[in-house]
Amino acid sequence: MDKELEQKVAKLQEMIDGSDNIVFFGGAGVSTESGIPDFRSQDGLYHQKYDYPPETILSHGFFMRNTAEFYRFYKEKILLAGTDLEPEPNAAHLKLAELEKAGKLKAVITQNIDELHHKAGSKTIYELHGTVTRNYCMDCDKQFDVEYVKASDGVPVCDACGGIVKPDVVLYEEGLDMFTMEQSVKAITEADMLIVGGTSLVVYPAAGLIDYYRGHKLVLINKGTTGKESRADLVINGPIGEVLGAIKVN
Repeated sequence: MDKELEQKVAKLQEMIDGSDNIVFFGGAGVSTESGIPDFRSQDGLYHQKYDYPPETILSHGFFMRNTAEFYRFYKEKILLAGTDLEPEPNAAHLKLAELEKAGKLKAVITQNIDELHHKAGSKTIYELHGTVTRNYCMDCDKQFDVEYVKASDGVPVCDACGGIVKPDVVLYEEGLDMFTMEQSVKAITEADMLIVGGTSLVVYPAAGLIDYYRGHKLVLINKGTTGKESRADLVINGPIGEVLGAIKVN
């Protein structure tokens, strides 16, 4: 860790030490450090295998029109089916759980659907975009776990009625769950410190949540720049696992 980053982490430590109602709001960058690829990153293989951009495939309309192609992408890129990857919580997930256990962090708000915050031990989690672990039959509403979807041949269908099984994740063109949004807004409004990490704050309406924060401890941690840096009280451009991993919970 270079000198400038060390100084910023020291400032972050000071802010955390003086807070007891912290909320964390995170995006894809929190999970990429656990080996989960950002589906927007277009590697060399991407164009050889798919005829549509990720945002099109992961949309409600595409799911309804071309369910088989949706699941071909979803299983490989989102569920990592057919790979040996078994993502585990990284230092950021673990530190957030530790801060919650110590009574300092009150909620994690996440755009991720991978359940790593749960796996790390966090309890109060608002999943804005749902989770891959919940899946349901579109006809009879029977619930299925992620292993059922992974093991299916092509499009997963309900073993009770034969209906199509859909992931309980928010696709493009779908609205966010209003209860989850309301709870997130409430947590941010009441927070004395808001840490935003692993997101460039470009996906709305989720990115607009930080506008509900009225305090003076807004921290942005991201490898790249974000659109909200001008109003932040502390900006740290670095890996979120390394940054939060260096924090001591007092």
